[in-house]
Amino acid sequence: MQRRILGGTGISVSEYALGAMMFGEIGNPDHDDSVRIIHAALEAGINFVDTADIYSTGESEEIVGKALKGRREEVVLATKFRLPMGDEPNLAGGSRRYIMRAVEDSLRRLDTDYIDLYQMHRPDPLTDIDETLSALSDLVRSGKVRVVGSSSFPADQIVEAQWTAERRGHVRFRTEQPPYSILARGAEGSILPAAQRYGMGTLTWGPLSAGWLSGRDLAASGRAKLEGFKFDPALPGNAAKLAAVADLKKVAADAGLPLPHMALAFVRAHPGVTSAIIGPRTMDQLTDLLAGADVTLDDAILDRIDEIVPPGTDLNRADNYFVEQPALTDPSLRRRR
Repeated sequence: MQRRILGGTGISVSEYALGAMMFGEIGNPDHDDSVRIIHAALEAGINFVDTADIYSTGESEEIVGKALKGRREEVVLATKFRLPMGDEPNLAGGSRRYIMRAVEDSLRRLDTDYIDLYQMHRPDPLTDIDETLSALSDLVRSGKVRVVGSSSFPADQIVEAQWTAERRGHVRFRTEQPPYSILARGAEGSILPAAQRYGMGTLTWGPLSAGWLSGRDLAASGRAKLEGFKFDPALPGNAAKLAAVADLKKVAADAGLPLPHMALAFVRAHPGVTSAIIGPRTMDQLTDLLAGADVTLDDAILDRIDEIVPPGTDLNRADNYFVEQPALTDPSLRRRR
């Protein structure tokens, strides 16, 4: 497994990061099996594990904590805060009040004294970024967190956070975690360039586009059952993805590659990407993904991919989940009353 430096942090991380979203109730509820998968990933050379407090409402963090018993120093451990952890409005967001509670909860579940990378899971339009960065700076100074990052921030808010940190003397976001795959290339336009400009490490999520690029039967997949509308072929965006996947399968076949190996190699080929997050639910899925860890794509293959899905194109914007900016999704923010 090749290693890269995470932005300007000096931290060496594997080109694959093990995403732990599918460990727990929403994916693999068997804790022992999930621990075995994590251990297999570590043995294969992955040293970067990414989870979040919201994944199975803390269960994923608990599983990761069990898996890292006695192996904590081997691993660069990342988790996230911001999304709701309950019905109470104050159990979410980027306020100092919530961050100080959220980090203690994550440290307890992960059974660790520190978090290597603590990420804001989404922007918080209700909280001044100065407030958020001030609280995160205190966590870094206390030693509970090593570095901080953002996740699914639009380019303008990446820039605002960097400017605020410099102006106010706070620690700055050293990483960004955007969605990025052959079918969701929107990050190429401004997000990845902005991260590169500020020397940020980038770990990307969704390289297989929630299973669309897995080569598996989507109708039978657990993810399809969980989020059926994401796979409804009647939706225009999904129809476009179905057509693109059919063409991409031909490109992969001509190259002698399984489609998921080509999809992951595509993400890793971008110079702005530090690490691609893989999120296996089973040992077989992990084994298959690891088999493509050394695949590289030449310009001829990348050119054919560009012809099928042009650079900067998101075939279905809904795939980006909560990435959309409130000004675009909330009519009250763009209609004068």
